[in-house]
Amino acid sequence: MIDKNIGFIGLGNVGSKLANSLLLAKYNLFIHDIDKNVGKKLIKKGAIWNNSIREIIYNSSIIITCLPSPKSVRDVIEKKNGILTFITKDHLWIEMSTTDEHEMIRLSKLIEKKGANVLEAPVTGGQHKAESGNISIFAGGKRKIFNRALPILSKIGFRILYCGKIGNASTLKVVTNFLASVNLLSLGEALMVCKKYGVKLNTAFQGIKISSGNSFVHETESQVILNGSYDIGFTMDLVCKDVNLFEKTSKKMRIPTEISPLLVRVFKHGKKKYGNKSFSTSIVKILEDKCGISLRAKGFPSKLKDLEKRKNGIEIKS
Repeated sequence: MIDKNIGFIGLGNVGSKLANSLLLAKYNLFIHDIDKNVGKKLIKKGAIWNNSIREIIYNSSIIITCLPSPKSVRDVIEKKNGILTFITKDHLWIEMSTTDEHEMIRLSKLIEKKGANVLEAPVTGGQHKAESGNISIFAGGKRKIFNRALPILSKIGFRILYCGKIGNASTLKVVTNFLASVNLLSLGEALMVCKKYGVKLNTAFQGIKISSGNSFVHETESQVILNGSYDIGFTMDLVCKDVNLFEKTSKKMRIPTEISPLLVRVFKHGKKKYGNKSFSTSIVKILEDKCGISLRAKGFPSKLKDLEKRKNGIEIKS
């Protein structure tokens, strides 16, 4: 089956960029969001606005959702006139949000009862990678469904990892976001030690980058911290959602974690102090405020940009 008509629901910071990649790949793209204004740029590029989920499903064989929370996903699927009301056996629902694996499994069963297919495919790598089309994708579901979706996923992202059954990809995404959040906090403390000791922050950045302490988070998020914009395109409410999902999962598995509860408390405090829509990287401000010192250095960008050329996606074998 060749899928050329794609419906995309959820045009936030990441979703709009994933949708744009599908336009560039010449798919017929039908879009919907609770706020039509967020679709204006895509409409100018050729996307077709649909006023309802019913229209999206009528016009598309593939329905992609990229939404901010498990509740948002649940509402789009189960609410009156939601996806579950209209989906048929010819459809494939691809869920690209970071969501609760328990909810993902439950909703997938409801969709499958209607005869339709489901694939979870959360993305990871940051807004700048989503924009360039080089973001990574974790995929969970039946292998034959993954094979159907792969041509589409390969236009959205570069490295695509098939993770097995539904729930595996959502769990792995939550795990990687947990690790990124831990790394972010540790980088704030590391940079503050360097600053107070007298190591120039440009030197500290390069030193960490060429050392065993390097990471993806350092090479990206440290730059906008040192610039002072903190503009990573990822907000405090979202990071709180993610670390809480990790904590919920670890409790479910009866794992006596020590770092996870601390992380939840720190980011909860950050959200209260700076607001839901403050950038997640602004968590470093807590330490800056306590020390009365700003972690600033010249030569770092206010926003990240992926300088690599757009590449056609490949499956990473595990």
